[in-house]
Order: sequence, then structure tokens, then C-alpha cells
Amino acid sequence: MNRWQEIYGSAAYRRMVAGKIRAVCLLTAFFIVYYFSLPILVGYWPEVMARPLLGKVNGAYLLAFSQFLMAWGVAFAYMRFAGRFDLQAASILAQTDSDSARGE
Repeated sequence: MNRWQEIYGSAAYRRMVAGKIRAVCLLTAFFIVYYFSLPILVGYWPEVMARPLLGKVNGAYLLAFSQFLMAWGVAFAYMRFAGRFDLQAASILAQTDSDSARGE
């Protein structure tokens, strides 16, 4: 069995991939719900979204601005997750290298 088949077959690799899929799906679902909340709220409750909240700035403008912040937040969260996945991948490669060196 070659090195890559050994890595793909390992439980640690499968756990890492499952965690990555879970993180990406959760972040994507959050982004989609948050992103589409603006047109849905403006379409179905325009009187609520038109209400001034900060001086003359209404809820729709605040929600639209917050989407920029949310996108940066999602990117930051993914970077944190990706850092953990990088450490896990390095650990899996190191384990595979040590197993290969011992002749297993």
C-alpha cells in the first residue's frame, strides 16, 4: 500500500475531513441565512426595516452594513478552523512518516 492510500484509509484522516465538511457546511448555512434575511425582511416587513434606528439610518441599512462585517467574521472563523485542520494534517503526515520509517 502506498503512502497516500494509507493516509486516506486512516481514521484520523476521515475524522479531519468530516470535521472540515461540518465546519464548511455550518459556515455556509449561516452565511446564506444571514445574507438572504435582508431581501426577505425588506420584502415582507418593509415598515419594520424602514424604521429609523440610529438617527436617520434605518434597519435595512444597518442590516446591509452588518453583512460586510458578517462576511469578515465568517472568513475569520474559517481561518481558525483551517489552522486546526492544517495541524491535524501535519500530525497525520508525521504519523505516516514515522510508521513508514519503522517499516509498518
